[in-house]
Amino acid sequence: MDTPLVIFCRDPLNSRRADGHFAEEARAARQAGLRVALLDHDALLAGRAAAAVSAVPPDAGAAWYRGWMVPAGRYAELAGALAALGVSLLTSPESYRRAHELPGWYGTFAELTPRSVWLPAEPGTAPAGGTLAAAAAGLGAGPAIVKDYVKSRKHEWDTACYVPSLSDTARLSAVVGRFVELQEEFLTGGVVIRAFERFRPSGEARVWWVDGVPVLTTAHPDSPGLLPAEPSLAEVGRAVAALGCRFVTTDLALREDGAWRVVEVGDGQVSDLPRGVDPGALLGALAGAG
Repeated sequence: MDTPLVIFCRDPLNSRRADGHFAEEARAARQAGLRVALLDHDALLAGRAAAAVSAVPPDAGAAWYRGWMVPAGRYAELAGALAALGVSLLTSPESYRRAHELPGWYGTFAELTPRSVWLPAEPGTAPAGGTLAAAAAGLGAGPAIVKDYVKSRKHEWDTACYVPSLSDTARLSAVVGRFVELQEEFLTGGVVIRAFERFRPSGEARVWWVDGVPVLTTAHPDSPGLLPAEPSLAEVGRAVAALGCRFVTTDLALREDGAWRVVEVGDGQVSDLPRGVDPGALLGALAGAG
């Protein structure tokens, strides 16, 4: 059986080489015996999926994508364009959305992650204050954070992320409004409100799973110098298996009481490796998972 193809984002200035952010991974992929192809991420985001994959060889069989984030709808278009070439993504559009967006994975990880509620919303349109208050009522009156189905704006912590008390419905509405405003057209899915839990200042561990097996543990890319002690993975592994997605990441942090908590789940194809991490183990695992 042929090893899978890995499709990386190309360099915007040189269509014949991988984007510099993924260049080391592309080299590791070739060293692991994987075949490598390139796509035009800008064309994909612009809705020109067929043009985006024009450099992918036809009839190349099974493939992983490894690159910048893609909205779930665009990922489905990517899968369709590749299928027309005789190339099949190993992560289906349904699996991609399930791992990439919080409503897809939350139920499976509910006991391991902060309590959350969400409301669909269109870019530029924040849910009304009363609607927000009603949705958040089940989370109690404690603090919370605001995000969309994929990303937060933690670097605008006080104005577009953190709500000190959900009993202050005016503050909740203001934070959500500012978050939606800053996200602009990149708002994904809607607004998520998550109960705030206090974690130890030891950073997050990003665990990379391929077919239910933890193949690599790294720091979180936002804090590459902080890596907590090896996390306990038994419960998380059962949830990963129940999610049923072949290539995922889980970001784990130690709560102040010593419990490991799942901060985020992601599709492994669009999760970032911290700088300085040898990608060989990850690409080797992908080579064996065709």
